[in-house]
Amino acid sequence: MGLAITILIDGLTYASWLFIVALGLTLVFGVLKILNIAHGSFYALGAYAAATFVGWIATLQWAPAWSLVAMLLAAIAIAVLVAPFTERGLLRFFYGHDEVLLVLVTYAMFLCMEDITKIIWGANPYYVSEPYSLFGNIEIGEQIYVGYDFLLVFLAVIVGSIVWWGLNKTRQGKIVTAVIHSPEIASSMGVKVSKVYMYAFGVGVFLAAIGGAFTAPMISVQPGLSVGVIILSFAVVIIGGLGSIEGAAIGALIVGLSRATAVHLVPVAELFSIYVVMAMVLMVRPEGLFQRIQARKI
Repeated sequence: MGLAITILIDGLTYASWLFIVALGLTLVFGVLKILNIAHGSFYALGAYAAATFVGWIATLQWAPAWSLVAMLLAAIAIAVLVAPFTERGLLRFFYGHDEVLLVLVTYAMFLCMEDITKIIWGANPYYVSEPYSLFGNIEIGEQIYVGYDFLLVFLAVIVGSIVWWGLNKTRQGKIVTAVIHSPEIASSMGVKVSKVYMYAFGVGVFLAAIGGAFTAPMISVQPGLSVGVIILSFAVVIIGGLGSIEGAAIGALIVGLSRATAVHLVPVAELFSIYVVMAMVLMVRPEGLFQRIQARKI
């Protein structure tokens, strides 16, 4: 029983930050129809920016609780600075072209941002330890867990609820939904599709950055961080179905629990277990678990 609880908690913790990142990836695909390979780089930028901002807070000798605000501001700064430059300055010139070309463009962005992070922050790892000790330890059964891990679960629930509410219960969300279904008809009704694309991409970048910012205290922030994240994010959205918020949530849970089970029972099969589950899902549902049925254009 104790092992089952440990696997569940570890799986939920891992799934929480992965859901936030994958949510941004699936949102960008749903609106812009772009498989953004550079999404993992935005995660890495958020982690590096959080390390920088938290370091400034430490040098100013402010209360450690301000480090949480610093991480949030770091994610906002990355979204505000990077998203408009990337979407308006590069991606918009390739809308309407073949999807493979857009994948190659975002892959080129990924390679460029890998080098940019090395130029700005260097090759040495960064450690953000202050926020990780803010919430103490929580004892469950015979195991002791770090309270910060449960903050990530709470953050994932809040972020997922806000995005779902924004898309389904607000006027702006209805406009985004209209653009998703048919940009041409939405444009003919007076919707500025280019602005919708820019804002949706900005939200996607913010979700990736906030995922990186709030996982920075749990990891070593170093070059190559983005590679594993984008692979796992693609696994989540493929399992759940591209463009589905519910699918991203379920996919993240499946990946998190699969990894946690393998880590505790068969450690050498940690990554292998994720791809086995993904393959099994695709054998039954090639379009993913929650892929919405789309009208075929003739």
